[in-house]
Amino acid sequence: MSSAQSTLDQPVQPAASSSRVWLTRIADLRAWLFLALLLIFFETWARYQYGVSFLFSVYNLQSVTIFAVAPLLLALGSTFVIISGGIDLSIGFIMGLSAVVCAHAINMIGGYVPPFPAMLLGVIVGVAVAIIPGLVNGLLISKLRVPPFIGTLGMYGVARGAAFLLAGGTTVPVSNSWFSALGNGRILGVPTVVVITVLFLILMHYVLSQTRFGQHTYAIGASEQAALRAGINVSRHTRRLYILSAICAGIGGVLYAARFTAGAAQAGEPLLLDSIAAVVIGGASLFGGSGSIFGTVAGSLVIAVIQYGLVFIDVEPFWQFVSVGVVIIISVLVDQTQRRIGGRH
Repeated sequence: MSSAQSTLDQPVQPAASSSRVWLTRIADLRAWLFLALLLIFFETWARYQYGVSFLFSVYNLQSVTIFAVAPLLLALGSTFVIISGGIDLSIGFIMGLSAVVCAHAINMIGGYVPPFPAMLLGVIVGVAVAIIPGLVNGLLISKLRVPPFIGTLGMYGVARGAAFLLAGGTTVPVSNSWFSALGNGRILGVPTVVVITVLFLILMHYVLSQTRFGQHTYAIGASEQAALRAGINVSRHTRRLYILSAICAGIGGVLYAARFTAGAAQAGEPLLLDSIAAVVIGGASLFGGSGSIFGTVAGSLVIAVIQYGLVFIDVEPFWQFVSVGVVIIISVLVDQTQRRIGGRH
């Protein structure tokens, strides 16, 4: 009887397994599905209400990509941290600190050297200063075993205070033609900041998907104990992850200062939630062990399309927060369902 029952059960197993595989694939692509649905909605609305195209407008596409640049730069570093099972709440004000330091450096150096070297040195200093809070975050978490949420929240306050002190409580204007061109120029008709961001995300994708550094990041997020047994120096790798996250924030701060020709301490404050949301919407699990750069790109575009699209259809901007929040909740629910289907805990 048991043998007959076993025989009857055999044809059912492949179908169940196939369904599970398809559900997992759909869950992995949820950010792109969100993006496609949003584009269809705004395209339909634009054609019905205004008689124009939303998706096939060069101006709209450039606006969406520019909206996505700053949170995406922050999210690229956060992708690595979240995959490893951590979180970095300090990146918003690390971005502001870098923007202020970069602006001050260009102004100081500009009195002694021509505009291009002044711009170049200012950019280097602005990005380099971000390494300091990133290293402190890494040491707190890897050496002193401070929980990532608490450690980076403390650095959030430190970086915030330092940025406002250096800025004197106001913005720091920059007068440098090369720096302005970096933030507002175009390469073959494409905004320079978009070109730089695309090149940087390709590099980050390669590092995460094709190098040992990326493999170790996934391994630590899946199981820190297993990573230790495999010979991975988890402490050193954790420090590098938070330094990388801070460097991404530093690049974001420099490009912000270049775009607005001014450094502002609060430059990244409103972008913190958007950057973490982009990673989560893009498929990274807050439990660690999963995520991708292209998923984060999709998540950033989802947020940018929501923000620009609601302005485009003349909806109050406060609905942006509601919309992004709903998408985050849906993404987390999908992730939890995916973990249950996959048998993960």
